[in-house]
Amino acid sequence: MSNALRELWRTRHFIKSAIKNEFATRFARSRLGGLWMLIYPLAQIVIYAFILSAVMAARLPGIAGTYSYAIYLTAGILGWSLFTEVVSRSLSVFIDNGNLLKKMAFPRLALPVILAGSSLINNLLLLVVALVIFTLLDHFPGVSILWLPLLTILTLCLALALGLSLGIINVFLRDVGQVVPIILQFGFWLTPIVYVLQMIPEKFRFIIYMNPMTGIIQAYQSVMVFGVTPDLKLLIYPLVFTLVMAAIAAQLYRRAGDEMVDAL
Repeated sequence: MSNALRELWRTRHFIKSAIKNEFATRFARSRLGGLWMLIYPLAQIVIYAFILSAVMAARLPGIAGTYSYAIYLTAGILGWSLFTEVVSRSLSVFIDNGNLLKKMAFPRLALPVILAGSSLINNLLLLVVALVIFTLLDHFPGVSILWLPLLTILTLCLALALGLSLGIINVFLRDVGQVVPIILQFGFWLTPIVYVLQMIPEKFRFIIYMNPMTGIIQAYQSVMVFGVTPDLKLLIYPLVFTLVMAAIAAQLYRRAGDEMVDAL
């Protein structure tokens, strides 16, 4: 695995170029260009906020106001959108680039790294828009925003480790690519994004906490909604889960990396 990381470093300029080319080709004939990267998550926020704000607004401890639920929802979707985009795109990253893998000699790990870089830029643009909206609503997070880079890195590493593992398995067992999107849908509702955790009966909350994204999303909400330092104890489980998944991904890559090209 260390050799693969060294190869990634040697091909860093190729990776940067590939990320730029991806954006150029994706929006080459689009009049709105990069705005399309923001429209879906913002539309999701507007829809949920419009439908559920009347129900949820009175149940948000520590924040009041007409737009309190929209602010709460934005914080959760910011973290979740980065996670789900990386995982979803990683599922087929080797399959979609099968011909490229057969014809060119370059580190296979470059492919998930490229999509992770692209997804990170998307998320940063969404963050900028969210902060502008928060400022207009007189709800800028303050100094607590300094925790966001750490939370973003943890989310990205978790998504990349999980996505790489699933992407490798999907090369040999294509059913994985059909099942994971369904699991992600369940995962969205098993993460306190559109509801507050206090609404769940205490005896069932352990199910929500089994989801590694729960602690991360709660940290996003602490920083962006309540303007406080996140509870670092909630990040221990996501961090351990990330390290375990990274070890699994490394093992899968070491054993199946060469066989992937033959299976594609």
